[in-house]
Amino acid sequence: MEQETNDLIKSEIENNDVCLFMKGTPDAPQCGFSMAVSNMLKILEVNFKGVNVLENQSLREGIKIYSDWPTIPQLYVKKEFIGGCDIVKEMYESGELRKVFDDKGINYKK
Repeated sequence: MEQETNDLIKSEIENNDVCLFMKGTPDAPQCGFSMAVSNMLKILEVNFKGVNVLENQSLREGIKIYSDWPTIPQLYVKKEFIGGCDIVKEMYESGELRKVFDDKGINYKK
């Protein structure tokens, strides 16, 4: 991975408490999985940054290397990789995602 791409990914993760690497934007997701995770965060009224990997091919491939995770979307909370759509959905449904937000001091709709 290029250093520039690595630096961009690192910067987004470090500068945004909740960061979602996704296809499209939170207002216009370009895939169902990205839409699902974005909608879960919106339902919880979490303030998050959506990073559109479709705008940059090296970013799209780089995030998979950075996280050692093969799919997009990818959710980071306070610099910690949480997971992709299936994991986030399970955590949302079980209440575990709320616990992560509580533990990390992230505001959300309770």
